[in-house]
Amino acid sequence: MNSDNCYCGAPKKFQDCCELYIRGIQKAPTSEALMRSRYSAYVTHEADYLLATTHFQERKHHSKTEILNWAISNQWQRLEIINTTENTVEFKAYYIDVQLRHQIHHEFSNFVFEQDSWFYVDGKFY
Repeated sequence: MNSDNCYCGAPKKFQDCCELYIRGIQKAPTSEALMRSRYSAYVTHEADYLLATTHFQERKHHSKTEILNWAISNQWQRLEIINTTENTVEFKAYYIDVQLRHQIHHEFSNFVFEQDSWFYVDGKFY
């Protein structure tokens, strides 16, 4: 990753990109922007943001501790956005796991816009 690029791969610095959403300075304007900020939240271990941006009906299926443990245990390499629509994002997140094996998390994610904010609902894994 170019050191000038955000963790999500956008050609901006983290503080001018995903950090604005993670810190609550701005709301993600699209499902893709939310997806990118959620990837950056994994990289920066922001489990509170990941839980807060998960749809309220789905939060019961997620644990802050498990989210944080997964975020910390992996070395996040890069994010590749494959396809987007208004409410979906297909992506690949490249990382190195605790056994130092290269992994690819390939997901087709669903998002919903409610209460003036985007939320992650669920995803299908490939």
